[in-house]
Amino acid sequence: MSKRIKIAIYSGIVPSTTFIERLSKGLAAKGSHLFLFGLKNGRVPPLPNSTYITYSNMLSKLLVLIRYTFLLFVIKPKEKRKLDKIISKSKKKQLVLKLKYYPVLYHCPDIFHLQWAKSVEDWIWVQEFGIKLIVSLRGAHINYSPLVDSKIATTYEALFPKVDGFHAVSKAISLEAMKYHAALHKIKVVYSGLELERMPFQLKIVDVNTPLKIISIGRAHWKKGYTYALNSAYLLKVAGVDFQYTIVGVGSNEELTFQRSQLELENEVLFLEKLSFEEVLESIRKADVLLLPSVEEGIANVVLEAMALGTLVISTNCGGMDEVIVDNENGFLVPIRNSEVMASVLKRISELPLPTYQKIVIRARNTIEEQHNHKKMVVEMRDLYQKVLNTEL
Repeated sequence: MSKRIKIAIYSGIVPSTTFIERLSKGLAAKGSHLFLFGLKNGRVPPLPNSTYITYSNMLSKLLVLIRYTFLLFVIKPKEKRKLDKIISKSKKKQLVLKLKYYPVLYHCPDIFHLQWAKSVEDWIWVQEFGIKLIVSLRGAHINYSPLVDSKIATTYEALFPKVDGFHAVSKAISLEAMKYHAALHKIKVVYSGLELERMPFQLKIVDVNTPLKIISIGRAHWKKGYTYALNSAYLLKVAGVDFQYTIVGVGSNEELTFQRSQLELENEVLFLEKLSFEEVLESIRKADVLLLPSVEEGIANVVLEAMALGTLVISTNCGGMDEVIVDNENGFLVPIRNSEVMASVLKRISELPLPTYQKIVIRARNTIEEQHNHKKMVVEMRDLYQKVLNTEL
């Protein structure tokens, strides 16, 4: 009989990002016992084979702390004393650390899968108690955080060699992590997987005689490259292309609003607040083009979703985007920070014959089905856990 392992999927909030929720759902369905710790971030959908240790306010935090302090004192007193010594050496608030650490020590999962590399210093201690530590490698935490903060780089260089295993969201990210001494044999690239049954493919009828509907999705952050996208929109307008460009997730960002005004794009560009996941999918379905103008990414989920749904994608060639998009085959790649090329490709798409558009999006859907399906993601993540534990699942 295969061993039923205990896995903690930790991001600090529950529920968490789309990738983490999909992974948790898949692992639970396969029979692994999951532990989800952290701040309750809205409604928590129950999963089978799962234990939730969450808190949402001061009272619930106090109750969790009291409960696990008592349980450790009675059942695992030696382990508690050992962890308390580790906590006492930290400069962070002792009670906050106890709130986070005590439940993990008590339940003692076989795997602690940390989702954010920048927190590796906070969780390296789990190895002292026989827990295997796996760290996910994602865009911002690897691509630029250690470049702008030397302390993060130093921490990575010291601790990455000690980590038991790494999950990389792209091949490009794994190469970046190796600069901080992450061993190649410990890294497994596992691409994000979509629940394709929730994303039926739609073959669009794009009319070249109507405005080109362009959409971008993501928060107002410099790495998203929206300043370059707005400049490309201006060039598109100068070229006489009829279009409507919607950016979801930026709200009334002052910098972008000012730039839109300066470029006189108020009639062509719409800014929206953050939407729900289902609203995002519907917005993508209605668009002709999803534009990812980012300066830095791992592999953007929104691109995968657009490719699955049948909306053509233009992405900057950043991070691991060339691992999913083959230029002129299943989408288009443009250089980062190059508004002129971005505008040129958008203009080209506005003139694409319908059969050409449809061939591209069909190839895109095939790419997602082969490389980014949910079942494949769960199987490959379980393979990583099996390798780290050196046991059957």
